[in-house]
Amino acid sequence: MSAWNYHITRFVTSAPDIRHLPPDTGTEVAFAGRSNAGKSSALNTLTNQKSLARTSKTPGRTQLINLFEVTEGKRLVDLPGYGYAEVPEEMKLKWQRALGEYLEKRACLRGLVVLMDIRHPMKDLDQQMIEWAVDSKIPVLVLLTKADKLASGARKSQLNKVREAALAFMGDVQIEMFSSLKKIGVDQLRVKLDSWFEAAE
Repeated sequence: MSAWNYHITRFVTSAPDIRHLPPDTGTEVAFAGRSNAGKSSALNTLTNQKSLARTSKTPGRTQLINLFEVTEGKRLVDLPGYGYAEVPEEMKLKWQRALGEYLEKRACLRGLVVLMDIRHPMKDLDQQMIEWAVDSKIPVLVLLTKADKLASGARKSQLNKVREAALAFMGDVQIEMFSSLKKIGVDQLRVKLDSWFEAAE
């Protein structure tokens, strides 16, 4: 059983940048990933709530930093998706600034969950995210999402490939498979979040 009841997680606020976020205290774990990596679905699956994080058929809908509270002082953060195509350049830059600023300046950030589609993992921006976290001494959990789209043999071999590739980061980087549909990897995600929230106690 998880130490925290993620089912009672509630939405707190959406902010265009860190100046609009609540005070920088407590513990935050951030979720980052390309726009179509399935961040919102993962948050909804984790919390067992269908519409906590809005999922959309149009990638790139998460344009703001969305904050959710698991329990007092413990928050999950849905960061703007990166790598979207259908957006004006200046908007992209604005989101990327908000994303970068959050990662660099938010002192209560204790862990980073990077989501990537198991069929197209470790794109440049994904690697930059992980490198940044490792440089900042922030532990990373990589979730290879949409694992249900591959047969189990192919899933395992992708997982091993990405685990192998992750060794190059020389940091605290754990790789797991994930599927919102089949509930694969949800327990591993909860265990990791528990450990990050506990370490900050």
